[in-house]
Amino acid sequence: MAERIRGRKGQALRRRRLARTNGLCEDCKAKGKITVATIVDHTIPLAHGGEDVDENTRNLCDHCNQKRTAEQFGHRQTVGTDEDGWPIGRGAADASRA
Repeated sequence: MAERIRGRKGQALRRRRLARTNGLCEDCKAKGKITVATIVDHTIPLAHGGEDVDENTRNLCDHCNQKRTAEQFGHRQTVGTDEDGWPIGRGAADASRA
């Protein structure tokens, strides 16, 4: 697994990478939306052998990052929770609880 760059050097690197897209989410921009990027995401995750280099990063908002991470690691993405704390999934799959 690649070593993550941390500390001041890591913070400066993150600022520079976010500036590459003027601080905008690349996935939202591709859909014609303007959203502030809050996360520098690795296209190939470090845990999957990706490198911590500019060419392996993209700037994403929190929502797009959660979606990409769920896809990359095989997790089911939930939209949120109801008033009882139960996960609310996409679509009518929650009808099975009724």
